[in-house]
Amino acid sequence: MRKTFLFIFFFVFHSGGFGQEHYPQLTQIVTDEAQIFTATQLDGLRTKLTQFETETTNQLVVLTIDGLGAETIEEYANGTFNKNRLGQKGTDNGILILFAKMDREVRIEVGYGLEPYITDAVASRIIRNTMVPQFKEGQYFEGIDIATDQIIGFLEYPETLEEFKREIEMENQEDWPWWALLIMTLFLSVFIFAGGFVFYKSYRSLIEVFRGMFVGKLGIIPGMFMAFTSLFPTGFGLVFMLMPLFFLSMVFNVNIDFDSLVDDVSWAYYVLFGFLGVAILLAILKIIIKGNEGFKLSWVKSDSTYMGKTFSSSGSHSFGSSSSGGSSSSSSFSGGGGSSGGGGASGSW
Repeated sequence: MRKTFLFIFFFVFHSGGFGQEHYPQLTQIVTDEAQIFTATQLDGLRTKLTQFETETTNQLVVLTIDGLGAETIEEYANGTFNKNRLGQKGTDNGILILFAKMDREVRIEVGYGLEPYITDAVASRIIRNTMVPQFKEGQYFEGIDIATDQIIGFLEYPETLEEFKREIEMENQEDWPWWALLIMTLFLSVFIFAGGFVFYKSYRSLIEVFRGMFVGKLGIIPGMFMAFTSLFPTGFGLVFMLMPLFFLSMVFNVNIDFDSLVDDVSWAYYVLFGFLGVAILLAILKIIIKGNEGFKLSWVKSDSTYMGKTFSSSGSHSFGSSSSGGSSSSSSFSGGGGSSGGGGASGSW
């Protein structure tokens, strides 16, 4: 949610170039405005990152500045990243390391395409365990240089990255005492059981709506309306059941690519048609098993006795009223057209 909010914020306030004029236009893969590197260090770092880009097309860019002014480091990093369009268009495989000397802050800003690899948790641990200890000793180049080596190694050797992620998961689990995990499990269980109950009741009602239409006791037109209204509480219950996954992803720094789900909602159509398809099949199966009802269709007319007994008594449906539910190194450098929506991590020392 945080990354989605940042994306909306920057789209509204920074689209069309508005508000981006003060962000630097990068012409080198390493830009040392804070002058924390020697000439040799600067050349070596540029050569390493240029070679990495040539071999993989991934752009790992370093920018050091004196201060952030009135902005947060997240705002400055995201604005600089998107102004220079770091990474390649279509793959968004750029990473920006922003170092603010006077503010004593650093950030690793990650493009969309690399967020599944350099997750927020991975970036945070690189900052906390690699960069900050060096920065506290005044070893600015060493901290940045080692961090770039780690990022390059993780992207070139997936097995190393997976081992690093397992270490993070074990570290996070060790931070939680057993009683805290027990309380959290009980708390999340409330969401699961409540959502499961609502989902079960609503979905069972949806199946009965289709069964009523197939046997001619419920008109197709009012039945379709009732089926549509049944989807709201069904979806509401499903959200409650899945909500614990969102909490767990934050607690244990598990990377779930929510941005991709928001950007591409085609999966929602498959889920919707899957729900409806299974409900129809179960309704047909129920008719076949019961055996004393034949298939018959009615466009509008419904059996009032059936309607009153099956739906009105439970308060689940009545035609004309809706059920409660949810609502709706080189001489020049330039980015390749990539973008970032706020993924990454920040730290201070």
